Amino acid sequence: MQFFKDLSLSACAAGFVAVLVGFTSSIAIVFQAAQSFGATPAIMASWMWAIGLGMGLCTLLPSLWLRKPVMVAWSTPGAAVLASAGLAGGFGMADAVGAFMVSALLVVLVGWTGWFERLMSRIPVAIASALLAGALARFGLSAFSAAETAAPLVVVMLLAYLLGKRTIPRYAVPATLLVAVVFAALTTGFTPTDIRFGLTYPVWVTPTVSLAGCVSLALPLFIVTMASQNLPGVAAIQACGYGDRRALGGDAGIPVSKVITLTGVATFVLAPFGAFALNLSAITAAICMGPEAHADPKKRYTASAVCGALYILIGLFGATIIGVLTAFPKELVSAIAGLALISTIAAALRTALDNPAHREAAMVTFLVTLSGVVLAGVGSAFWGVVAGAIALAIQQYGAPEQPGP
Repeated sequence: MQFFKDLSLSACAAGFVAVLVGFTSSIAIVFQAAQSFGATPAIMASWMWAIGLGMGLCTLLPSLWLRKPVMVAWSTPGAAVLASAGLAGGFGMADAVGAFMVSALLVVLVGWTGWFERLMSRIPVAIASALLAGALARFGLSAFSAAETAAPLVVVMLLAYLLGKRTIPRYAVPATLLVAVVFAALTTGFTPTDIRFGLTYPVWVTPTVSLAGCVSLALPLFIVTMASQNLPGVAAIQACGYGDRRALGGDAGIPVSKVITLTGVATFVLAPFGAFALNLSAITAAICMGPEAHADPKKRYTASAVCGALYILIGLFGATIIGVLTAFPKELVSAIAGLALISTIAAALRTALDNPAHREAAMVTFLVTLSGVVLAGVGSAFWGVVAGAIALAIQQYGAPEQPGP
């Protein structure tokens, strides 16, 4: 099978790091969202089952079929919106599930019409790259801010990464992860956690659709998922070369509209079991789409496939695997995420700043996105693009074309 011929240790490590970062960085927000609707422990486990299987299948199957690194994740901003709205509005689990399904139908409509992909195709590559760099740079900064509470661990990881890049560049990230695990085991140890073994079983919740639920839950969930998740997700695809035919030697890129439609359909089907919002990934996508995953861009699909397979395992054995993942020190997770993204951040910044005519607009996009500002409940990724587009329009509208560098 071609997949196993293309598979490498670096791809396996990238897939594992993506899962580790994706789950440990925001799983608490998902739990808060479930609890705000009165979820029982069985229902919370069912959420992990639905989310794990949904992300896993939507990542694994398209990656193998297209041989492109398709990455799907849950909506972390969406979970935050649900957590606050659930507490403030007094909605129950049935209302929440109805809202999940309405939001999913809106996502299907957006993907099926293709308007979101057409809109993103009009955004200059410099703006898209700056958006990606801004979204990833926060994770890069957290790798070093983790030194405030675990300086020896972060220093050892940085040294291991730099030595790995010099001696075994293809395996620098997995080597760094191995060194970090050994160092943590010998020094601070791992976070105590309750690890329960066994399969996770789904729990059906009959949905209730109401006007209040649509206005207070479904629409905000849809908006933040598209603006704060799918928007930077498409930017990651474009910046990493999987949205441009020329970037991969004439191969077709990832069909964004079809993947968005797939995430909407999967969310709709799995919503009664707890899948609140599936969408394109940006942060974990950059880990699996970048040069750290594989030297050959055409073989990086193996990293996303590994990630998808691990997601499915988490869905089937949610309580057990979540316990194992959350045992990793948070500083280790922050540091490995930031180090794994260094090459991708550098490449995105280089592309963003390459064209002098787009340089100021790209920097505006980068800085607004990096700021993390939230206005009207919408995250900085959306406002970064808006600010960059305004800056570009002011500078370029009606002006003569500037010569290249």
